[in-house]
Amino acid sequence: MPKNGLVAIVVVVVTLAGATSKAYAQTPCANLKSLRVAGMTITAAESINGGPLLPAGLPSAAMQQPKTLLPAYCRLAAVLTPSPDSHIEMELWMPTSGWNEKFLAVGNGGWAGAINLTGMIAALQEAYATASTDTGHSGGDGAFAVGHPEKVLDFAYRAVHEMTEKSKAIMTAFYGRGPQLSYWRGCSTGGSQGLVAAQRYPEDFDGIIAGAPANQQAHLSGWRLSMETTLRKNPPMAIPPAKLTLWNQAVLAACDGLDGVTDGLLADPRRCHFDPSVLLCKGAPSNDCLTAPQVEAAKMAYAPARKKTGDLVYPGLVPGGESGWSMFSAGTTEPGVIDVGMYRYVVHQDTTWDWRTFDLNRDIELADERGGFIGNVPPDLRAFKARGGKLLIYHGWNDGGAGGAISPQSSIDFYASVLARMGPGQGDWLRLFMVPGMAHCGGGPGPNQFAALEALRSWREAGIPPDDITAYHVTGNRVDMTRPLCPFPQVAVYKGTGSTNDAASFVCRVP
Repeated sequence: MPKNGLVAIVVVVVTLAGATSKAYAQTPCANLKSLRVAGMTITAAESINGGPLLPAGLPSAAMQQPKTLLPAYCRLAAVLTPSPDSHIEMELWMPTSGWNEKFLAVGNGGWAGAINLTGMIAALQEAYATASTDTGHSGGDGAFAVGHPEKVLDFAYRAVHEMTEKSKAIMTAFYGRGPQLSYWRGCSTGGSQGLVAAQRYPEDFDGIIAGAPANQQAHLSGWRLSMETTLRKNPPMAIPPAKLTLWNQAVLAACDGLDGVTDGLLADPRRCHFDPSVLLCKGAPSNDCLTAPQVEAAKMAYAPARKKTGDLVYPGLVPGGESGWSMFSAGTTEPGVIDVGMYRYVVHQDTTWDWRTFDLNRDIELADERGGFIGNVPPDLRAFKARGGKLLIYHGWNDGGAGGAISPQSSIDFYASVLARMGPGQGDWLRLFMVPGMAHCGGGPGPNQFAALEALRSWREAGIPPDDITAYHVTGNRVDMTRPLCPFPQVAVYKGTGSTNDAASFVCRVP
């Protein structure tokens, strides 16, 4: 048996005189049901005709819109069992014609617990063979972790790797050859999954898009939980939505012009040193000012979380996106399910653990011991670089929404850690793009869409590095602004002429 138990496939390539493409041996889709690969049970293998419908039994909510059309494809569903306690569900969709001979795996969000069908639909429409996994459990919380350390490992890193290996084996059987190149696309948890793959399994992917990566998830949840418990234990600290807008408007009034353009966006929020104390009510509380407890909450948002020793746990948020920071409104009775789940189920292994008892200094030590490996990406990516891998990271400067808030500074810190470990001048394989005005994985007043995969492919396949990427702010079906995204530490600088809504009016420079 070959390494990892994967079946040996004899690849037959037939070249016709004068032909411009190759014909490959192919196994009929339905026959894949009998394919034997160690650690995998195939539960469905069916040919799906092109059209607007998904296979029977898959939720219609996965459709991006009612008229979404899909090409004809072979749908394969499987359960993976790398350990006796594993039950990893995956789907692999393979175009039956027009395949671009590439593989695009798509990531998850939050605790995962479901296959990312929407991401697979988009990939299939772009002619990729595509796969996704539920990471080994069902449901969007961390309850699966209690008493199941192997399932925690599946969620942390093993499920994506197993899915990728098995997908390549199946594609080899179906097409008669594996993919020429393999890519990853994910944001939030999916961004972290991509970075983990680059570090742990550098041969899995040739190019990775990692958006707003949820790195060091135990520390990330500890930072959010520290703020969330403080706000709920002290109701006067809550900042209602109208005052979040007031706060944001004051920040923009103070800092919007620092980048040379008054457009509601901060090109580099780290240049903005806004003190929320300027909004303190001088007399009776009103809607036009912040009370002393609310000022304290605003300062807490910007501050990094630290242990009593001064050691950094996680960086704070940056100015500019305050109107979307709904976690500071404390409108729910319990903190976010991601953060409570991390400490209730993974760290304390106790379904009755009360979030009100959370103590950052005490609990972070236990978190490092029991869950510190989740989303933990050591900065040594030499193996990924050595085999020609390309890594494109992006993060919205306005990240900070309820439940999924990830500090933009965390991506900068990770990028800096790679340079510190591997040396400066890594731009031939690693680039970070900070997106002005983008919220968590999209949305916000700034550019909210850009062709990251096209940029990655041009970089990996044609050797054209992404010196800038045109991004778009889209409202409905209308593009109302374009702006170049620049490789960090460069920012888009206004040339002084032309519309500030036109990317051509800007140039990428180090400020």
